[in-house]
Amino acid sequence: MLSVEDALVRILEAFEPLPAETLSIAQARGRVLAAPIVSRVTQPPSDVSAMDGYAVRAADVAQVPARLTLVGTAPAGGAAAFALGPGEAVRIFTGGPLPDGADSIVIQEECAREGADVVVKEAPKRGTYVRRAGLDFRAGDQGLAAGRLLTARDIGLAAAMNVPWVQVRRRPRIAILATGDEIVMPGEPIGPNQIVSSNALALAGLVESCGGEASNLGIARDERASLEALAAGAEGADLLVTSGGASVGERDLVRQVLGDRGLELNFWKIAMRPGKPLMFGRMGRTAMLGLPGNPVSSLVCGLLFLRPAIERLLGLDRPPHPLQTAQLGADLPTNDGRQDYLRATLSRDEAGHAIATAFGTQDSSMLATLAHSDCLILRAPHAPALSAGSLVQILPFDSL
Repeated sequence: MLSVEDALVRILEAFEPLPAETLSIAQARGRVLAAPIVSRVTQPPSDVSAMDGYAVRAADVAQVPARLTLVGTAPAGGAAAFALGPGEAVRIFTGGPLPDGADSIVIQEECAREGADVVVKEAPKRGTYVRRAGLDFRAGDQGLAAGRLLTARDIGLAAAMNVPWVQVRRRPRIAILATGDEIVMPGEPIGPNQIVSSNALALAGLVESCGGEASNLGIARDERASLEALAAGAEGADLLVTSGGASVGERDLVRQVLGDRGLELNFWKIAMRPGKPLMFGRMGRTAMLGLPGNPVSSLVCGLLFLRPAIERLLGLDRPPHPLQTAQLGADLPTNDGRQDYLRATLSRDEAGHAIATAFGTQDSSMLATLAHSDCLILRAPHAPALSAGSLVQILPFDSL
C-alpha cells in the first residue's frame, strides 16, 4: 500500500493553479491573489500632520513660551498654498498638509490662542508629529504578493493603494457524489437498515471553507445506471469527489463504472487509518478522488488530501499539514503498519503546555468524537507504545 506522504505527492502533482479572474476588491475577501497588488498612489501624498495643532518651524520655538503669528489653516484634504515664514504658525488638523517651511507640529494642548497669535508652551523636536510623504507606501510599491489569501486587512490596503480591481484565482469547482443503497438525505424517511447521509454535506462544507465551489450531485444507488447518471454531472468540474463504493465488495462499483467512463487510476489503497480505501485518478480533464464511505474516514481523508488539492488549485503556497507538538494526556499502545490519525482533545497544563488526549474508541463510524475533537494525533507506522507525557505530533483543527 502507498504511504500517506507518497499519496499526497501524487495528488498534488496532478494539479496546477487555476486561471485568474478579475473581481472588485469589494468581492475579493477570502480569494487568492493571482497577480501582485501594486500601489497606484503614494500615501501620504505629502508631509502631513499626525495630530490637531499648529504647524511651526522648530527653530522658532526652541525657547518657550514662544509667540507666533497665525497666518492660515490647513485642514485634512485641503492645501496650504503658502510658505511659512519666521515667527509664523498655521492652524493644522490631523491629515492636513504641512505648509512649505514648516517642519514640526505642536499639539493644541500645548498651545494657547491669544487673538491673532498663538503662544507655544512646549518646544517640539524637529519632525514631531509629522508623517512624511510615502511613510506608508509609495506609488509602484508591491503591497501584496501573488498567492496571498486576501483578508479584510488586505482589502483595506488594496483600497488605500487605489486598486479597485484585483486578479484572483477562479474558485475550484468540486463535484461531490455519495454512493450506497443504505444512505438517505437528512429529513427523508429512513428505511430498515438505512442511515442518514452526512459525508456529502460535510465534504461540501469542507470544500466551501477551503475556497472552492461545491456541487452536490446526490446519492448514487449501488447499481451501474444510477452511478453512471449522477457521475455525468461532474462534467466541467475540476475534481470529482466520491464517498463510498471504493472498496472491493461486489456492490462497490465506483472503480468499475468510472473506469468504463475513462478513469485512469493513479493509485488505490493507502497505508493509513482511518481511510485505507482511498482512490485517485483522472477522467479526461476532471480529476477524481474516491474517499471511503465511513463518515470519519471520509472527512479525515478530505482534510488530508482534498484540502491540499484545493489549495494547490488556488495557488496557495503553504504546508499541506501544519503539524504542532503536544504532550500525551494518556498512554497509547504500539501502532501497526498503517499511519494512524487519532481523534483527540486539547487542553493546557498549569505551565501552558498543550496536552493531547486521544478518545478511547476510534471507530471510523463515530462522527460525535470527530465533532468534539480539537486535533488529530499523528502516529507513524509501527510507532512504539507511548506513556502519558510523551511528545507527539498533532494536526490541530483550528490550523485547517
